[in-house]
Amino acid sequence: MHQKIEEYASNAWPALQTLVDDGWLLRFADGYTKRSNSVNAIFKGSEDFLPEKIARAETLYRKAGLDTIFKITPFVPERLDGILEERGYARADDSYVMLLDDLNAVAQPKLTNVEVFESLSQTWTKHFLALSPGLSERSQAAMQRMLSQSVLQTGYFTLYEEGVPVACGLGIIEDEAVGLFDIVTSEAHRNRGYGEQLILNILKWAKENGARLGYLQVLQDNPPANRLYAKLGYRYLYSYWYRIKRMS
Repeated sequence: MHQKIEEYASNAWPALQTLVDDGWLLRFADGYTKRSNSVNAIFKGSEDFLPEKIARAETLYRKAGLDTIFKITPFVPERLDGILEERGYARADDSYVMLLDDLNAVAQPKLTNVEVFESLSQTWTKHFLALSPGLSERSQAAMQRMLSQSVLQTGYFTLYEEGVPVACGLGIIEDEAVGLFDIVTSEAHRNRGYGEQLILNILKWAKENGARLGYLQVLQDNPPANRLYAKLGYRYLYSYWYRIKRMS
């Protein structure tokens, strides 16, 4: 289950270009999110030449104008994290992967004034960007290119309160699993339960479209989000973090 969820999450959040090097998947997306601009070990490969493989990755990311980032999951070679630390890679964004075992156990949403698109729309994009200030033009363009090329069943959700968009997010289904991505609530409307109601609407939609379980990724140092997900029935599955070497 651990490795299957990792596959689902990688497929749900695509990159603009990928390369495979001896079991490592190198993902590039103009710097928009670490998930889509990092090295992911998809199978062990040879552990005899880790420094050489790391150096090759660094060359490719430098050529792309990006920091070199490795995603450290339970599935990477055991020596990799230590070698990266020795090479000056900083540890960042310690995160949990959480699993919701049964969508049938989830409560029905109380607020149902949601708009759902099943492909990327200008309306959803406008609302999402308004609720996510600070994205550069480069990141905005990369986000739209990434999401528009996905072949997985996707729901683009906006929750409204009195005609005002108060929360946005994505539900992405593969097989019988739905992942939650980019859940964001308007800063002016936080701590009112809108994020919870948005998620309940996404899970309801997912169940109606054949999903039976859910997963998500969340930063460990985000207590409000972790409390909410535990309340909804998500449980800890495994941890991961990133190792980052900035461009010199």
